[in-house]
Amino acid sequence: MRSLIVFIAILGGCSGYLGGLIDNTVWGTLQARWDFLPSRAFFNQPLTTAKAVSDGFTKISDCDASSAFRGQRYVKNNDRSLILLYDVNGYIAGLQTALPKNLPNGYPSKLLQPPFVEEGDTWVVTAYFTDPAKICSTGRTPSEFAAEAVGTNLYIQNSTKPDESVEIPRSQNDIGSTQFVEGECFKSMGQHYWYRIYDDMSCDSIFPFFLLYNDGQLNGFGFAFTANLTAPIYEHPTYDVLPKFMKSVPKCLANVPVISTLHVYLTGYVALNWC
Repeated sequence: MRSLIVFIAILGGCSGYLGGLIDNTVWGTLQARWDFLPSRAFFNQPLTTAKAVSDGFTKISDCDASSAFRGQRYVKNNDRSLILLYDVNGYIAGLQTALPKNLPNGYPSKLLQPPFVEEGDTWVVTAYFTDPAKICSTGRTPSEFAAEAVGTNLYIQNSTKPDESVEIPRSQNDIGSTQFVEGECFKSMGQHYWYRIYDDMSCDSIFPFFLLYNDGQLNGFGFAFTANLTAPIYEHPTYDVLPKFMKSVPKCLANVPVISTLHVYLTGYVALNWC
């Protein structure tokens, strides 16, 4: 642990210099999970179906323009806590996580249905990295993928109609046009934003997405659930650390035994995310 702290301190000293070398406007890498120990986090995800298959992922459903989701869907070891979405041409198009319906605390509440969309014995939340309307029609061309890599914009699916997904501002200067509320900066994560969050709200209404901005640009997001999700991909922040991420911590969270989150990064050099 001491070596990690020293490593982060060194990065902090040179972040002003290195930060200028990092372009957060290009989403070149897709990584999932945050942890103090890099060996337990920042897992690179395949950007093509060919790479997904070589990495041990298998397809669970194909592109279907009439379904509740867009994209070819792939999982590893039948674990639906992380579902990767690809367009008709095999390029990364989005990401999902699926929660079991029979959670002991009855999560999610009806107030969160959507963005939770029912699929069999699970509830699914979905984010897209390209226009959902094109994922199962034209997809991206090889030249577009070469230039854009992970994608062009973040879209949050907030209904059973993927084409109506909500586009998130790429620039932090434009976040005021939304109802996302400024949270706290956590170095190596970024500047957090939470949707309509306040201290006296009900936990039944906490929107399960948050946003991450660095150097004024969106380069990450995450899922947050008031339920104990046991898949290894999830993180479990305790109540006492929540003020490091939120300016207004909902009081109801003090009564939630386990919180489960998942950070997703759209650029590399996560250790240099200093907000």
